[in-house]
Amino acid sequence: MIDLADDLELIRQAAIDAGALALAEREAGLKIEAKPGGSPVTSGDLKVDALLRDQLLGARPDYGWLSEETADSPDRLSRRRIFVVDPIDGTVAYMKRTPWWCVPIAVIEDGAVVAAVIHAPEVGETYVATRGGGATRNGRPITASDADTLEDASFLGDARLIEGPHWAEPWPSVRFEKRNALAYRMALVAAGAFDAAIALTPKWDWDVAAGSLIAEEAGAVVSDHHGRPWRFNQPDPRQASLVCAAPALHPQIVRRCRAVPMAD
Repeated sequence: MIDLADDLELIRQAAIDAGALALAEREAGLKIEAKPGGSPVTSGDLKVDALLRDQLLGARPDYGWLSEETADSPDRLSRRRIFVVDPIDGTVAYMKRTPWWCVPIAVIEDGAVVAAVIHAPEVGETYVATRGGGATRNGRPITASDADTLEDASFLGDARLIEGPHWAEPWPSVRFEKRNALAYRMALVAAGAFDAAIALTPKWDWDVAAGSLIAEEAGAVVSDHHGRPWRFNQPDPRQASLVCAAPALHPQIVRRCRAVPMAD
């Protein structure tokens, strides 16, 4: 049986190597294409994906694989452990030289995240966690915010989410900021830099798997907006929505959001 600490070191080093390759590729000049649906993919995304696949599956050939930049295969569903990877989360920020992009990698075992890393090269931050082992940033323990009231809480997300008359329970004054990468938003909540991150539409596992463990190990609570826990390595690799929040705020957010139907 492979020790979780060994898996964590494997994915931590892979994420750091991936970040260095992404920076070098951008300096060399990116080739940019549009994916179906219009979102951009760069030569950096694809080269990082190949590096991670070779490095991770080379070390753990019996693990499954799920990545934004690799065609999905049902083979992963039969594997007890899989890697879930976004080669570059926040591609637009990466292209525009905005620092808020990252490389998130998670190890899933029997549907749950057991090891995770989020490496943000341009801000010099590396977040890691193992199940039951706590979470750290650059080797130092991190803890979610102790905020207990929504009034003046700091959120990551789109402020338009809470506007409009359709809320049965009105929202107090909340401060919103934006960061491109979903994984990095969750890392910031884990570190107590923000009180919550919220999104009411489906999110791909590769964007949120690593962040979910890091946030939970730092004491935050993660679920969909109806309060249901997440499960990974399912046939449809998406979560219904995202509420990642300080423990005292999470039920207050979910209580307001429960009236919002799930997206189709």
